[in-house]
Amino acid sequence: MTFTVAIVGRPNVGKSSLFNKLVGRRLALVDDQPGLTRDRRVADAELGDMRIRLIDTAGLEDSGNELLSNMRRQTMAAIGQADLVLFLIDAREGVIPADQMFAGMVRDSGKPVIVAGNKCEGRAAEPGLMEAYSLGFGEPIALSAEHAIGLGDVSAAIVEAAEAQCEARGEGSEVEEGDERPLKLAIVGRPNAGKSTLVNALLGEERMITGSEAGITRDAIANDLEWAGRPIELFDTAGLRRKMRVEGKAETLSVGDALRAIRFAEVVVLVIDAERPFEKQDLTIADLIIREGRGIVIALNKWDLVRDKQGRVKELREMCERLLPQAKGVPLLPISGLKSKGLDALMAGVFEMARLWNKRLPTAKLNDWLIDMVEAHPPPHVGGRRLKLRYMTQVNARPPTFVAFCSKPKDLPESYIRYLVNGLREDFKMPGVPIRFNLRKGENPYAGKARARR
Repeated sequence: MTFTVAIVGRPNVGKSSLFNKLVGRRLALVDDQPGLTRDRRVADAELGDMRIRLIDTAGLEDSGNELLSNMRRQTMAAIGQADLVLFLIDAREGVIPADQMFAGMVRDSGKPVIVAGNKCEGRAAEPGLMEAYSLGFGEPIALSAEHAIGLGDVSAAIVEAAEAQCEARGEGSEVEEGDERPLKLAIVGRPNAGKSTLVNALLGEERMITGSEAGITRDAIANDLEWAGRPIELFDTAGLRRKMRVEGKAETLSVGDALRAIRFAEVVVLVIDAERPFEKQDLTIADLIIREGRGIVIALNKWDLVRDKQGRVKELREMCERLLPQAKGVPLLPISGLKSKGLDALMAGVFEMARLWNKRLPTAKLNDWLIDMVEAHPPPHVGGRRLKLRYMTQVNARPPTFVAFCSKPKDLPESYIRYLVNGLREDFKMPGVPIRFNLRKGENPYAGKARARR
């Protein structure tokens, strides 16, 4: 079974710091600014001999504001999923009315609760820790997530609760894992393009907070998904704006988190507003994905609002080929996240891109192909002598990376390299895949052999 723990409490008590410490890596954004976390973030942690699933939640706030109400619903949904609630207070401030109010909500859920007082790195926190007894959850655990004090006590309490529940249910504590490694998929785009709506549609639930207000998502949130029998680790990210328009520390942290999600991913879906397609920031994000060497699929979102759909698709494909020549043939797929339309075609495009991104080509075929390409269009002369391309090989996949050996690598024009890269895409059927093509100087160990094999 999977034992799930939801970390809850009012804003700025240190939930995300504790989440990061227990998981063992920095996943949640952390800052002194309250309310930085908005969506649920889920990760597995190894505590003792057990694997525990942890949920970091937004701070519970009592407000009629629509966004805060959505955040609160997300937190309550996390409590509903949890086997155990870890209720966190700020021991330096003690128990305040907001803690009492939300402790009542947690108590009403009927879930087992552990209470911990965070920020206990000094004696000033001792009175506040004692006040935690008034919440009715038993003895509070003294903790300082920032200074890694009391983490062992928190871990031990979680493991003890997990073992007790497993024993009561007659279940084992091991988590069963599938043999197939999950595909790492990131959803990116500029603000308000519909990324979180698409993620919710793929997950089949209101997992991410959405709304007309741009910039609601802040963390790069990981979600487990299975599509057509294949496990996927799905990342929703904050909207990426031009650097000069990024405002405040929270957005700076969010952008950094989104960029890390791109680097972590294998395939990235770039969500574009079909009514405002290929704006400068769309192209900047696409170029970033390609330079990072990730597989890219472009989702034309809000397609339900487009009238002349057939004509618009043709127009946008031509626009894409012209504006993104570095990813010639990139999949361009119309969808509606709001209406859950086009999702099967989108995921089929994602799986195909993942296959191509992992593709390896035999050296013999590559060298036969190189001979034909050079004969069809020889390299230019430099200093009265023609440049020679001797042989090539694929040195890596993820993305496909090739090395060609040349008599004078620095003198081979970029236009000729593009000719070879475009030829690789077309002849070996790798549309839209980032291809890395490097040149080196050296002798050809296959001299006289490549043509003989033909």
